Amino acid sequence: MRKNRPEEPAGGLRRRDARTGLLLISPTLVIVLAIVVVPLLWSLLIAFQRMRLLSIGRVGLFENLTLANFQRVLTSEELGEGLVTTLAYTAGATALSVSLGLAVALALRRPFRGRGLVRAAMLLPYIAPVVAVTFVWRVMLNPEFGIVNAVGTRLLGWDDPVAFLSQPTGELSLLGLHLTVPTALLTLIAFEGWRYFPFAFLFLLARLQAMPHSVEEAATVDGATPLQSFRHVILPQLMPVIAVLVVLRTIWTFNEFDDVFLLTGGGAGTEVVSVRVYELLTVQRNVGAAAAQSVVLAAVLVVLIGAYMWLLRRRGEESP
Repeated sequence: MRKNRPEEPAGGLRRRDARTGLLLISPTLVIVLAIVVVPLLWSLLIAFQRMRLLSIGRVGLFENLTLANFQRVLTSEELGEGLVTTLAYTAGATALSVSLGLAVALALRRPFRGRGLVRAAMLLPYIAPVVAVTFVWRVMLNPEFGIVNAVGTRLLGWDDPVAFLSQPTGELSLLGLHLTVPTALLTLIAFEGWRYFPFAFLFLLARLQAMPHSVEEAATVDGATPLQSFRHVILPQLMPVIAVLVVLRTIWTFNEFDDVFLLTGGGAGTEVVSVRVYELLTVQRNVGAAAAQSVVLAAVLVVLIGAYMWLLRRRGEESP
């Protein structure tokens, strides 16, 4: 007669499930440790070492430990100027890319002939190679033969061509007022907003497509204008997605390097902190100072994101 197997205790079953889960995620853990955690810890250690680029292979793991790198970075004028430029660049580019994505998503959510083709065309700035799009912008904005200056001088009444990518500041006449504006930095912000608005467009369009039309129809029946319907019906449902987009775009724009380097090289008042790290590493060959500035950059970013998340949580707790 066949005997019944005794039932496994609940504690043993949980331990077996835990071991199985750990075994399944162990490849991912190894990859994360090798690609993310170990280089991050090594960069943090290098920030406390006197290390040049040529001696990086000959310095021991815990040799030449010092705080001189952080002292040099924190007391330099370039750090303050770079942080101000980076914050302005990040705030402007993030706001512009999310706003453009929202506007395009609202414009293309209704069915019309050729909507699929138009939606696909909206993705071109995001999927195109960065080298190609920066080259196109440099040609378009060239003060000698660029199409933008040609149109501006012939049709818009510009007195002289504008060197958008090499001119630190320029004068703008608005309502009788003469304002000094950072020309190159605003050009970079415009490029960043144009290049990355498709990312926000995809997220916001997906949320708009999932929204029931009955709510908007009810608001219209109750006499709400399109602006009131957007403000009180559509926008509150999009705010969680917008919050996520702002966090992601802030992180990525704050660390942006290739767009700035390919367009202006960090000149004309556009030297963001990431370009400064590159110069410390490749021009001055100071690996320790570059690592220290990277650590400071990461700390500032963590503080900014933490403050933003705290404000969002506080707003969510205060809302009914």
